[in-house]
Amino acid sequence: MTQKFEIGAVVTGKVTGIQAYGAFVALDESTQGLVHISEVTHGFVKDINEHLKVGDEVQVKILSIDEKAGKIGLSIRATEEAPERPAAPARKAAPKKRQAAVTSYTESTEGFNTLKDKLQEWIEQSQREDLIKK
Repeated sequence: MTQKFEIGAVVTGKVTGIQAYGAFVALDESTQGLVHISEVTHGFVKDINEHLKVGDEVQVKILSIDEKAGKIGLSIRATEEAPERPAAPARKAAPKKRQAAVTSYTESTEGFNTLKDKLQEWIEQSQREDLIKK
């Protein structure tokens, strides 16, 4: 099997069968491989029958060869250039709901010490001799 075909080679084959999970492609009279549904084209494929039919001639790239199991993994999408992705739309800035809540706290200082006031209090406490542990 590997005498005729090698991994990475691009060859022309003919679709001989289609299943929900992929398509079987004959590479010659005695060798066939499987194109998994994820290797049919770039993007998501829901129904493989929308992309391939029995008898189609396709270019495939050989992804893997398992001589013991007699299986060849093929890819159609590896022979095609990936389409360019459109640029992502710019995101809108999130509304500043939190800012309004902070403003309401700073406007009303009743029962609320600002960090600036608390910092001054902590500095004064740290300088008191009677609170320092010896």
